[in-house]
Amino acid sequence: MKIHFYAADTPQASEAKNVLIRLYGDTPLDMADAVVALGGDGAMLHALHDSVKHGKPVFGMNRGSLGFLLNEYREEGLLERLQKVISVKINPLRMKVKTMAGRFQDELAINEVSLLRQTRQASKLRIVIDGVVRLEELICDGIIVATPAGSTAYNLSVYGPIIPLSADLLAMTPISAFRPRRWRGALLPQSSRIVFDILEPCHRPVSAVADFTEIRDVETVEIWRDEKVEIVLLFDPEMNLGERIIKEQFTH
Repeated sequence: MKIHFYAADTPQASEAKNVLIRLYGDTPLDMADAVVALGGDGAMLHALHDSVKHGKPVFGMNRGSLGFLLNEYREEGLLERLQKVISVKINPLRMKVKTMAGRFQDELAINEVSLLRQTRQASKLRIVIDGVVRLEELICDGIIVATPAGSTAYNLSVYGPIIPLSADLLAMTPISAFRPRRWRGALLPQSSRIVFDILEPCHRPVSAVADFTEIRDVETVEIWRDEKVEIVLLFDPEMNLGERIIKEQFTH
């Protein structure tokens, strides 16, 4: 099996990459059978984004502070592990934005799309789902639309729900909602087409972030699951992602 190694820009991850390359060699991404990502979940996301256009599966090993999407780091037996992996296929979200300057840009999000206020003033948003206005005005610090794979990340830290991989749902979770004060978000079918209109964008500017790519001063943000893009994550059998997401709901 031909492996392409990707490492976070940290001493721990870089050292691990050098050791593994000496043991297994390194193949250019476009010619590899699989990508092995070294670092935390952030490095894993970068590796997944880089591998999208080449359609390569990604096997992560934890050399960072977090590792929900990663397997245990071991130097020995890597080729044997890759022969026994369980694959998880996911479709990312696609985010299309229009900025206040009239520029259009789209990005992929594997974990979540986040809208965040840019100044001391709270943002004002209108929420439209499948062409229907569901919330005329939400005053908040921001809002998250998370995939099942990303529901245990930023979404969970703002008290959003954990979603099993097989649930076919998206989590929409507000960040510090002020009005309606008691609104805690929604669970939506993954087939939903979501539009956020930014109200008073000149006085209350908002940025939109797809995983780690930020676009500032947005005017509208449209989000949908891109079924044309398929991403494959690889896990050791004992690190099954679906089972880990279920277990996470019973931790303290």
